[in-house]
Amino acid sequence: MEADNAKIFELLGKDQFAKNSNMRLIEAGLGSAIAEMEIDQRHLNGLGSVQGGVLFTLADFVCAAASNSQGKVAVSLDASISFVKAISKGKLTAVASEIYLRRTVAAYKVEIRNEENDLIAVFQSTSYRKEPKQ
Repeated sequence: MEADNAKIFELLGKDQFAKNSNMRLIEAGLGSAIAEMEIDQRHLNGLGSVQGGVLFTLADFVCAAASNSQGKVAVSLDASISFVKAISKGKLTAVASEIYLRRTVAAYKVEIRNEENDLIAVFQSTSYRKEPKQ
């Protein structure tokens, strides 16, 4: 089975929050995806570093692309993130990869890195895979 990239890009293109946060899907494959965002002032918290919710949203966004690449609608059951390094400027790249895939449940890991390839955050999520409606 191959990922239907057009459907994935169409689905994620409807994500207004991600779009308004300057996030874009770069690549989508079977159980994997890559997204990027350029940091600007709206992403910074009171201390001048990227707000944790922004990093979570970027990871969730790219995870949605990876989890919906398997031919079933997938929704998150849970998610967690570990913040590794603060950042306040530049471009972030989020890479999602599938950890396991079962009939109704799948798990994903996302690594967010900066332009110097420093690890910024690690995200993990479990998705529920819905059967298509007949």
